[in-house]
Amino acid sequence: MARKPPTRKYRKKVRGIDPVLPPAGTRKLQIRQRRSGSGHPARLRRTLEALGLKHHQDVVIHADHPALRGMLYQVRHLVEVTPVKEGK
Repeated sequence: MARKPPTRKYRKKVRGIDPVLPPAGTRKLQIRQRRSGSGHPARLRRTLEALGLKHHQDVVIHADHPALRGMLYQVRHLVEVTPVKEGK
């Protein structure tokens, strides 16, 4: 008798890898809210508000510093962060 395939409950979880950002304090970061804060704890919603993100797909640009990195670490599953290229 063959073994049944694993159900969703017992499948291996694939771990996500956060993209590597440049060292803190060197440039500006573009932050885009990818997922909504509704349905998440109030602390995470307040962190999104402190970042200046008001709604889904909102984009803000902030100067990079350690306090910002800490906020981004809290909401890393809700946002997408990319370094801003310095223009002319």
